[in-house]
Amino acid sequence: MRHKLFVTIYTLLILSVVTSCSEKKKEKSAENNPVQQSVNPNGDSELAILMRQMFDEAETIKEKIANGEPIELSLDHEKMLTAHATEPEKAASAEYNTFAALYLQSIKNLESAKVSEVDSIYNNLVMSCLNCHKVLCPGPMVKIKKLQ
Repeated sequence: MRHKLFVTIYTLLILSVVTSCSEKKKEKSAENNPVQQSVNPNGDSELAILMRQMFDEAETIKEKIANGEPIELSLDHEKMLTAHATEPEKAASAEYNTFAALYLQSIKNLESAKVSEVDSIYNNLVMSCLNCHKVLCPGPMVKIKKLQ
C-alpha cells in the first residue's frame, strides 16, 4: 500500500515538473514571436493590418538611414490599392487614390535613391502618410509623426 502511494506521489511530482517546464517554453515562445493584437474590437481590415506593417517597415528604414545602412523594402506597398478597408468608401475615393499614388511614388523614389537623397525622400514618404491621414483618417497621425 505504501509502495502505491509512493509511486502515485512520485508520478504526480514528475507530471507537475513536466507541465511547469512546458508552460515556461510557451511563455518564452510567445515573447519571441509577439502576435499583433487587434486594436479594433470588430477586427482589423486588410488595409489596417497592411498600414501597421508599413509603419513597422518605415521605423526600420528610419533606423537604417540613421545608421548609414542600406535600405531594403519587404512589403508589397501596391496592395494598399486593393486591400479591404475598414471603411471601403474612403479607400475607393479619389482622395485616397491620389494620396496612395503619391505614397507609391515616394516608395519608388526611395528604392532608386542615391545615398545623399535617401533622408529627404524618406521625409517626403512620411509627409505623404501624414497628408493622407489628415484628410481621411486622423487617428494614427500621432504615431506617424514619430517616424519623422
